[in-house]
Amino acid sequence: MHHDRKMKKWRPFASIPEQYIGLQEVINKQAEVPQPLLTEEQMEQINFILIEALHTNKKVYLTYYKQGQIITETGFIQFVDSLKVYLILLMKKNI
Repeated sequence: MHHDRKMKKWRPFASIPEQYIGLQEVINKQAEVPQPLLTEEQMEQINFILIEALHTNKKVYLTYYKQGQIITETGFIQFVDSLKVYLILLMKKNI
């Protein structure tokens, strides 16, 4: 049973746990998106924006690709390491 707005809804194709797991995998697979490819110019622009946000302490909306999904986080850039290709995003509540 699925609860939605305090109403029980019957999910006929997910009544057996094994079926539910299999169906969930199919649904997740259909929701996957291909990894976007960035041009050199786009990467330079992103790098410029990251460095600017780091020095001015501006809030950024960081969108990234992870395991077939596009994820967006909001926060402040705390650290950027362009050699190891990673950054630290500080997320505060009520931003």
